[in-house]
Amino acid sequence: MPKYPDIKVYLTNRDGNAFAILSRCKKALTLAGKEDKWSEFLTEATSADYPHLLITVMKWFEVE
Repeated sequence: MPKYPDIKVYLTNRDGNAFAILSRCKKALTLAGKEDKWSEFLTEATSADYPHLLITVMKWFEVE
């Protein structure tokens, strides 16, 4: 179960580059009123490679 199951991030049929994914995640956090968590998420998500970014997104959000 993700950290924020009430926040959905759409990854299917979208641009899959890291910048686009991070942009969608930031928007989702902002819309959910949790923009104060952005720095924590960004640090974790960008601490390694692209697969780690995807895993982090799935750990934090409901992914569709």
